[in-house]
Amino acid sequence: MNATGFRRLAGAAAAVALALGLAGCAAADGEGDAGVDIVVTTNILGDVVRNVVGTEADVRVLMRPNADPHSFEISAQEAAQLGAADLIVSNGLGLEEGLAQHLERATAAGVPEFVAGDAIEVLAYSEEQAGGAPDPHFWTDPERMHDVLDGLEDALMQVDGIDTSAIRENAEGYRTELSRLDAEMSERFAAIDDGRRALVTNHHVFGYLADRFGFRVIGAVIPGGTTLAAPSAADLRDLATAIEDAGVPAIFAESSQPDRLVQALASEVGLHVEVIELYTESLTEAGEGADTYLTMMRANTERIAQGLTD
Repeated sequence: MNATGFRRLAGAAAAVALALGLAGCAAADGEGDAGVDIVVTTNILGDVVRNVVGTEADVRVLMRPNADPHSFEISAQEAAQLGAADLIVSNGLGLEEGLAQHLERATAAGVPEFVAGDAIEVLAYSEEQAGGAPDPHFWTDPERMHDVLDGLEDALMQVDGIDTSAIRENAEGYRTELSRLDAEMSERFAAIDDGRRALVTNHHVFGYLADRFGFRVIGAVIPGGTTLAAPSAADLRDLATAIEDAGVPAIFAESSQPDRLVQALASEVGLHVEVIELYTESLTEAGEGADTYLTMMRANTERIAQGLTD
């Protein structure tokens, strides 16, 4: 073989190696070759979607571990993925504040979207909390997540190229897991005395959990339903008074947000109030304590129960 032939052969080999390398990277990123693309906004919903979809589609989750769903943003490439998706799965109810324009653009272009907030009975914040705005933190109630699962299953069944029998089987399996989680939470919370069933957090995130399991939400350090707001000195004083009156033994801080404000409030109260970290708005990296929705909820249940009974 002459020199030209060797060069051609080497070039072909390099091209094959590059193609194999790219394929390997795609597999490492969790993307298969199903040919159906589903894009999910938040990582909590992303975990649920992956459990139901299985190998029937490629699931791309925009929100990274330990991020804040109220403020995270996406790249131009990720925005393009939204526009090319076979289905978008979003939380809705005003949660993904940084993605609103991208979602509107994609759906206006005809991309189907399943909005999880449309599948549940929505709770509103009180007038004192957030002007009556809808509460988007429904995942703290596993019973409402059953409703989300039902709606998600129906939406996936409409996507071309997906094996509907596989979706039904996967959804039923996850439905069983949600029922088991709900039963575990009910049993664990039942051990908390009625007088101690009071919650204070960074911002209002436990309305649905309180509604489901009989807690009182005393208040939050950050007023309203978004982490983008900021408390005034008067807000802190009012909440400190409410905490003193209720005899709250612990304040719960979210893992995706610094607990500086919660620590400041604990000082303002002037009493010993334990600050306990919860995983509330984002999953973590693998091995960090809350890398799946079910793991996150079980960890929070145990921490809440311990914080209010010790």
